[in-house]
Amino acid sequence: MKAWEVLRSASRALQSNRLRTILSVLGIVIGVGSVIALVSVGTGAQREVTERISSLGTELININPGFSRGFGSRISQANNVFTLSLAEEIKAAAPSIADVVPLQQTNGLLIYDGSNLQTTAVGVTPEYLNVMNYRPLIGRFVRQRDIETDEAIVVLGSEVATSLFGPTLPIGERLILSVGDRRIPLTVVGVMEPKGQVFLSNFDDQVYVPITTLLRRVMGTRSVSSFVASAHSADLAQDAVHQIEYFLRQRLGGTNQFRVSSQQTLLDTLTSTLGTFTAMLGAISGISLLVGGIGIMNIMLVSVTERTREIGIRKALGAQRRDLLLQFLAEAVALSAIGGVLGVIVGWACSLAVERFGNMATSVSLSAIVLALGFSITVGLVFGVYPASRASRLDPVVALRHD
Repeated sequence: MKAWEVLRSASRALQSNRLRTILSVLGIVIGVGSVIALVSVGTGAQREVTERISSLGTELININPGFSRGFGSRISQANNVFTLSLAEEIKAAAPSIADVVPLQQTNGLLIYDGSNLQTTAVGVTPEYLNVMNYRPLIGRFVRQRDIETDEAIVVLGSEVATSLFGPTLPIGERLILSVGDRRIPLTVVGVMEPKGQVFLSNFDDQVYVPITTLLRRVMGTRSVSSFVASAHSADLAQDAVHQIEYFLRQRLGGTNQFRVSSQQTLLDTLTSTLGTFTAMLGAISGISLLVGGIGIMNIMLVSVTERTREIGIRKALGAQRRDLLLQFLAEAVALSAIGGVLGVIVGWACSLAVERFGNMATSVSLSAIVLALGFSITVGLVFGVYPASRASRLDPVVALRHD
């Protein structure tokens, strides 16, 4: 039997039982649609996280204190070993390092003209701009002279500026930073460009003050919470990590006093984790495809039983076993292929709806479409083999006697 005759016979058989055909196709549509939609959500999340972390630069290196061990009911505390002078020592000892920025932050209340706003005040140095790839939108940033004189100035994140001042330019305005029982008047000298959420920090919700001002006038401490450094290039980031670890091990006496991690390592770890999560989503949704395949097999078995007499007549007229096998396989594959195409459309539509109404990044990749379609057709082929084989093995005499 020629290929077009096989397809025509399969088409007639499917059209003769339209409701059954629609129900069989629906199982594949749900399976393929769920694979496309869930994988697109996972891929979109992976791409968004990668882009946000990469926006800081893969040459970024985070240096954090270690933790001292607690005893009994005492809670372990971070070791207060990081100081402003240590930042300068690290830069001098690590040739692969371009800049080292000491960081300290505290939660406080900004008060202006009868209104107030809860925010995070971050103590920084001028090198913060280059290290974090961050720029002022208007005005200026912290300068070295501000550090030397503990200047009472503040640079606002974009959302903080909008919340307190609206469309009005805030440069030169004075506000109050309230932290605990301390109230420090500050003069606004700049507003940062919008940057958004990057990992656990929302840059737009923060304000930036000279590190010395925050330590001495606000918090009354000499230690900083962490350092952030940048290598001269992304290729030198790992060398910089080794150099920092070697210096701090010699300087602080042991590795339990600090933790050093590169942005590239963090990016690789998150990418791998999200990739595994996306694959898991695809595998879970793929189960519904197997259920759809079982539905196709059940429908085909029913079809073989109902068409037993037809099969006997065709065999009596000279139809070969191979012809019947191909026809029933063609019907199964046609069901899965139609369901696969419709499932891709449904999955794509669901992905767009999630992105538009759910405020989540999604990404429908060609590989996911090809994989889902290929898997759906394979499912139809695999689950159609047994019913097709059963039909082709029917004895024509027994089949003709069937009512």
